[in-house]
Amino acid sequence: MHTRIAATLFVSCAALFSISAHAQDVKTQDGMLVDNAGMTLYTFDKDADGKSACYDQCAKAWPPVTASADAQTKGDLSIITRDDGTKQWAYKGKPLYLFVKDSKPGDKTGDNVKDVWHIVKP
Repeated sequence: MHTRIAATLFVSCAALFSISAHAQDVKTQDGMLVDNAGMTLYTFDKDADGKSACYDQCAKAWPPVTASADAQTKGDLSIITRDDGTKQWAYKGKPLYLFVKDSKPGDKTGDNVKDVWHIVKP
């Protein structure tokens, strides 16, 4: 019985992890770009030439908005390839990010952080 419960918990935890690791969609909501959960998306002024400059500790605080391998570009939304090979959504060539301190849809606590992070208003 305990083995069955442990197995069920393991599968449930693995499912939760895979949901959070899935690629995100990008859409316009309330005058800004958000992911499929309604979380605010940001650009980073230090990104240049369609390349991300946000890795390691930066990417922990500002997770890249990942695109699935079969994602299709649309309008001003494109897909870049990060140095680690993952695909990341970009808006007008600027890579898109989330901010870990945004706790619920519509939060914009990352706007103008250090004057280099900005919400995206299409």
